Amino acid sequence: METVVVKDEIDDSLYSRQRYVLGDNAMQKLAKSNVLIIGLGGLGVEVAKNVILAGVNSLTLLDEKICQEIDLGTQFFLTQQDVNNKLSRASACRSRLAELNPHVSVQIIKDDILSNLPSLKSYHCVVITEMPFSDQVVLNNFCREQTPPIYFISGDVRGLFSYAFCDFGNEFEVTDIDGEEYREVFIGSITKSNPAVVGTLESRLHGLQTGDKVLLKGINGMLQLNFKTFIVQYLTPYTFSIDCDTSTDDYQIYEHGGVFCKIKTPTIMNFQSLEMQLTNPSILLCDLSKLEYPLQTLLAFQSLYKYISQKQTLNNLHTAFNELYDISISINSKVTNSEILTILSRTGSGVFAPLCAVIGGIISQEVLKCLTSKFTPLYQFYILDAMELSSSNNRSEVANNRYFSLNVCLSPDLVKKMSELSLFMVGCGAIGCELLKNFALVGLATKGDSILTITDNDLIEKSNLNRQFLFRPWHIQQSKSLVASKEVCVINPDIKIEAHQNKISVDTENIYNDHFFQKMGIIINALDNIETRRYIDGRCVSNTRPLIETGTMGTKGHVQVIVPHLTETYSSQRDPVDEDIPYCTLKSFPQQIEHTIQWARDKFDSLFTYEPEVYNKFWDKNEDMNEIIKNFEENHQIPDGFVVSASLLKKKPANFECCVKEAYLKFYSYFHNKALQLLNSFPLDTKMADGTWFWQSPKKPPSPIHFDPQNPLHIQFVTSYAMLLAKTYGIWSEDCKSVKIPDVIKLFQLPEFNPSQKKVIIEENQDKENKNVNLDKVGGLIQYLSSLKELDAISLSVEHFEKDNDSNGHLNFIYATANLRATMYGIENVDRYKIKRIAGRIIPAIATTTSVVAGLATLELLKVVAGCSRESLKNCFLNLAIPLMVLSEPAPAPKIKIINDVQFTCWDRWDIHGHKDYRLKDFVDYLKKKCGLTVNMVCQGLKMIYIPFMPGHPKRLNNLMTDLLKPSKDTAYIDLIVAFQDPELSSESDLPSPPVRYYFL
Repeated sequence: METVVVKDEIDDSLYSRQRYVLGDNAMQKLAKSNVLIIGLGGLGVEVAKNVILAGVNSLTLLDEKICQEIDLGTQFFLTQQDVNNKLSRASACRSRLAELNPHVSVQIIKDDILSNLPSLKSYHCVVITEMPFSDQVVLNNFCREQTPPIYFISGDVRGLFSYAFCDFGNEFEVTDIDGEEYREVFIGSITKSNPAVVGTLESRLHGLQTGDKVLLKGINGMLQLNFKTFIVQYLTPYTFSIDCDTSTDDYQIYEHGGVFCKIKTPTIMNFQSLEMQLTNPSILLCDLSKLEYPLQTLLAFQSLYKYISQKQTLNNLHTAFNELYDISISINSKVTNSEILTILSRTGSGVFAPLCAVIGGIISQEVLKCLTSKFTPLYQFYILDAMELSSSNNRSEVANNRYFSLNVCLSPDLVKKMSELSLFMVGCGAIGCELLKNFALVGLATKGDSILTITDNDLIEKSNLNRQFLFRPWHIQQSKSLVASKEVCVINPDIKIEAHQNKISVDTENIYNDHFFQKMGIIINALDNIETRRYIDGRCVSNTRPLIETGTMGTKGHVQVIVPHLTETYSSQRDPVDEDIPYCTLKSFPQQIEHTIQWARDKFDSLFTYEPEVYNKFWDKNEDMNEIIKNFEENHQIPDGFVVSASLLKKKPANFECCVKEAYLKFYSYFHNKALQLLNSFPLDTKMADGTWFWQSPKKPPSPIHFDPQNPLHIQFVTSYAMLLAKTYGIWSEDCKSVKIPDVIKLFQLPEFNPSQKKVIIEENQDKENKNVNLDKVGGLIQYLSSLKELDAISLSVEHFEKDNDSNGHLNFIYATANLRATMYGIENVDRYKIKRIAGRIIPAIATTTSVVAGLATLELLKVVAGCSRESLKNCFLNLAIPLMVLSEPAPAPKIKIINDVQFTCWDRWDIHGHKDYRLKDFVDYLKKKCGLTVNMVCQGLKMIYIPFMPGHPKRLNNLMTDLLKPSKDTAYIDLIVAFQDPELSSESDLPSPPVRYYFL
């Protein structure tokens, strides 16, 4: 096999989000790999797109079929011009695929591959689409015979059915089965026994299973266990045993400290040939409601391929059920499913675009797995259908245009509904781009008054190009939504789309009001933050609009279908809340690198964002410094933000050398004096009241760091701090780069360290730092202002953390600060790459997952529009790394009982239509009559309107609702929160109710 020599350097500005999924070693393997794809229809082009975005060395395309009009409905890189010019599908899409990634060589070949099998030796992986099993077996057997084997992957989409297949040969090594980053867990105890039992500190979950391997380190007492690897035996969620006898005299008693971390071990997998698998297949199951369907679908594909080889055409497939059935019976009569064969005969001449997206994403991920040995491969078939969308009303005679496959696979009524559907999609990032492509292929919003409305307030960055496939390098710094809307019209010129550049929130409700939502047939979220998801979920509930929720993180993804009065909502379930780092841990006792990174990020935000913002706002409002001085002298009062603003004014550096001095002083303040202060407050021999050592796990005693001009980390801290400070005060220039930092530092004399008497917080329930103003400090600043002849408060530059710009000094500062603080506390340093992810709160992302999620979301969109039952809808959670895909019926909307037969769900709302003379008593009486209960509370948001036992509230019953609610001029209604008195309990016990919407007219 040909070996390609490539540069090891990774283009982080392009691949940064994918690097966090795959890692550098896998990325470098990809950059040396050559892939062949045979068949460039809807499925083949999905695989090609994703593999190119991932960054292989070369991708070769083989498909000599001439472009036809029907291809335009699935092959999104073909145009009408390609059809008119009668180009081959490979030739037509090559240049457009090549645009996706300049690092990948994309080429085409024209070859009868079955007659020239040795030509496959040029490739590490071969992907086959649209090829019958008989020919696949020939290619597969050849690939298996090679040393090392050529990795073989195949798949196909026919009508509403699809499959993927993998064969990576015998003894395929998986170096990382799941891609998870295992975290260190603190040890609380180790028994002196055979075997030794390890317990976690503070009963933290260890997350281990029998057979896992762990590395132990940092243990005091049983020193022999340090830096040794042991096999785990699971005992409880908080304890496990290791294959070690610590009961002997060789081992001392465990004292304290130590951590363990699960370590990754290679796994060997043995694959069977396609020929064997067709007889006895191994199939990944994902839908427990269809346990037998995958095997029956595989048999249906075998029957279809045999039918095609006999007839050499699909023209009359819709009338060929009997022939397909006979073929199926001849292969395996026990597995034959007439329903599947019926649907396949009706739809099999078409290719269903959403299934191409799902299977294409899965196959692409398998390509990456075999080339990198990272993640657990698919073993060996994956089969997916969309039978819920089948209809006996499919057209038998269909025009050969771009909607051919759509009309073959779906009922005329559903095709019409899709073409006339108005849809609102929020977010035009990776999932958004994939969804737009799918919408174009399924003919959404192409007729009548329908409109596809999209919004995204972001601009395109280079890092987006790795997975947001509608964007190109020349689109950088342009609007995502505007570019996406133009590009999707190239895929389908019929689509009617309107692009907005707004963030959707309470602030834009004047645009995205109730009338806007009610015009939309369905809403789709393609977002990356929970807050906006919940907001849109609430708007969909209040306007009874169906919502499809999507999301990805690395190889994981989800799709949730939300239908009014049928399913629960997004907000019905809450993800576990991320634990905040305790204040005392962050400030004085960091235990892990995450703690020092967060501390560094907080320092950046405080020094270069928050404080300059406070300063600018303060001096904009308080231009007369004499007024400030007078007010303090007479009343001892100062305006908010005075201390920060006056301090920054006083510390204004005269030149860059002064910025270097300040940075040097900060180095000693942060990494030297802080350690001395803590050790002065708590010497190493300090003991707690119960006799235990103060400095024991998880606390780590600090060690002061002396500045070393030869240490790159020390220099980077001073350089980046000085640069950011100079930028803040507007004195940074290119000339500053020529300043030799060590030479400047030599001129400075450090002040002597004097311990402070300030109390150190060691427990979370202690009072935090006293934020009261220090009058001595204020007095000094007032004296400074008094010494000025005039106020010269220049505007400061505010730095907002930008992780993807290496020239701005932001990441340099956080990288140096985090690792220096880690060094001070004996925490292992990490690379810039990890710090960037944590400090930048980067969500790992890869094109394969977004392709699968968008495909599944489009399937569910079609089901919702078709009016499918809840049993036919599918929520999905997937993890392509394992691989795992769970399709399950959405949960029903939970019912909340008020009393007896009166109940409601989250979708319910009670509407009360008032008038100008409508009083609170009328409102209360109406609800009493409706459910026979006494109103115990009426609130407008946080504002209390009526609580009977509150003084003065009973008198409000005669007040007009307009006087109590005070609506603005154009307000048509206000939503109120109402609770009822429980007749069986005390008057202070409340019963719930749905939201009550009060209309003023």
